[in-house]
Amino acid sequence: MSKTSDFPYLHGFSETEQNRLRAQAEFAEYTIFQNINFSQAKKIIEVGCGVGAQTEILLRRFPKAHVTGIDLNDKQIASAKNFLSTMPTFKNRFDLHQMSADDIKFEAHSFDAAYLCWILEHVPNPAQVLSEVRRVLRPGAEIVITEVMNSSFFLEPYSPHVWKYWMAFNDYQHDRAGDPFIGAKLGNLLTQMGYHQVKTEVKTWHFDNRQPALRKHAIHFWTDLLLSAADALVADKYVEAEVVTKAKEELDKVANDPNAVFLYSFMQAKAQVYY
Repeated sequence: MSKTSDFPYLHGFSETEQNRLRAQAEFAEYTIFQNINFSQAKKIIEVGCGVGAQTEILLRRFPKAHVTGIDLNDKQIASAKNFLSTMPTFKNRFDLHQMSADDIKFEAHSFDAAYLCWILEHVPNPAQVLSEVRRVLRPGAEIVITEVMNSSFFLEPYSPHVWKYWMAFNDYQHDRAGDPFIGAKLGNLLTQMGYHQVKTEVKTWHFDNRQPALRKHAIHFWTDLLLSAADALVADKYVEAEVVTKAKEELDKVANDPNAVFLYSFMQAKAQVYY
């Protein structure tokens, strides 16, 4: 995997982006965690813990668990430590390490659960990451992975600059050894890497004028997510600044349209380890 400074993360590592990740975790928590049960897990490894946004949810939902988070970026680790240290109930229940996910520096069978969320889309070799995670999991341990499936995005009314920007967004990630469609491939990856009882589930955000408040919130969340990559896309000439401006205008207009529709599906996979 690349060095920290070269890590191909299209959203960047600014404080604004770190705050966005925490807002994203809050927005997505209900949908992501509906069927996750780590209540019997004592030692969870979170791969790609980032700013600790998902770590906080794991610690809060599963109070008997200790969470070990790893992330390649030192700025994210520092932010996660600061964030989690403000919560007294989490004291002595987590530790965080700057570490590459394709070379995990823990001994075999060290953990009894693994959690990965929005991480495999960014790594050059997801199979190697899953191999390393399998190595450090104990027999019978469960892995839960939540990942993107960017071909699923739908927005009404039709917004041509949003679509142009979205295609550039996905091209940029793909060209930098990421995979904006990896969610649909999780079943294959887990099976190929020796996991058992592999199950996948499609999770969907679908908001229309039956839920106007949630729809507007989702579109604002999506706008922040898309525009977090704007500087990188413009700098590397994947899109012109004018397209970014017009896409933002279209998204603002859609957010206030009484007949707007927002839909995005992503994937969650679960599997177990046997030796």
